Amino acid sequence: MTFVNRRDTLFFVAICTVSTWATAQKSIQEPVWPSKTVRIIVGFPGGSSPDLTARTLAAPLSKALGQPVIVENKVGAGGNIAADYVAKATDNHTLGLMINGNLATAKLLNPKLPYDPLKDFAPISLIGVSPLVLMAPKNAPGATAQAFLAAAKRAGDTWSYGSPGVGTVGHIGMELLKTKTGIQAVHVPYPGYAQVAGGMVGGQLQLSMLPPALAMAQVKGDKLRAIGVTSSGRSSLAPELPSMSEAGVANFNLEIWNALVAPKSLPAPIVARISALVSDLTRSPEVREKLYQQGWQVVGSSPQGLANRITADTTLFGGVIKTLAISNP
Repeated sequence: MTFVNRRDTLFFVAICTVSTWATAQKSIQEPVWPSKTVRIIVGFPGGSSPDLTARTLAAPLSKALGQPVIVENKVGAGGNIAADYVAKATDNHTLGLMINGNLATAKLLNPKLPYDPLKDFAPISLIGVSPLVLMAPKNAPGATAQAFLAAAKRAGDTWSYGSPGVGTVGHIGMELLKTKTGIQAVHVPYPGYAQVAGGMVGGQLQLSMLPPALAMAQVKGDKLRAIGVTSSGRSSLAPELPSMSEAGVANFNLEIWNALVAPKSLPAPIVARISALVSDLTRSPEVREKLYQQGWQVVGSSPQGLANRITADTTLFGGVIKTLAISNP
């Protein structure tokens, strides 16, 4: 006959009870997430670059999370309507796919903006980056990038440059280039990058900064000439083009980018989980290739990596905005 020590039995029961209670408490404190459809809010229309990026991420993210992930477009105010909506969301299932304008310059250009990019969002991941391409007409002077910039400086204010609007990266980037080179070209705002390219082809503009996909299409169509890229080094999106540093413009690094964020209220463990998933997904061959075809060099950063980029670009663009008193209410 086997005898069981009563004291040991009571101790075992107590341990099991505590363990069961702890497990129950953990399940209460850490509910299964997501428990319903996850929405990615985009502030631009269907077919736009942010929309395509969001839809590229939605399907594999849905598979990884085990819940539907849908894209909703809330268009207006350069993406700021959508950004404000995401900032105020409280359902813990709303994310935002945004561009650097919404996260780095919007509040600088309009202090009355109803959201604060630095305070109201939880950064998740920097998805992709891309330089702009400094463009010129086919018959522009100067055989090299350096020679072209020298010609632009000599032209003074007789030259004009185009951008897709006041406060856009195309506008602020050109103004930054002007401060570093002595160029005095006059700004002419257009509704979008496509219209800027048309203005250059039509002879109304002498230079501009365009996204690589549009820029290289113009070059291949023998309509415009590419001078160089605005990143600190050469870009895999247009490896044949020199950087501005190679053209003699020191410490010039300007890129457009997109990123995934959440409302500040989203619990940190969920933010960390989504960030890890997005980082893995963007590095998968299929997603990486899709984003590359859309004109992005994949990053897939950590939350801190995105936070650092927002801070750095806020400082970079903020200097130009403050110096030139640029505003876009």
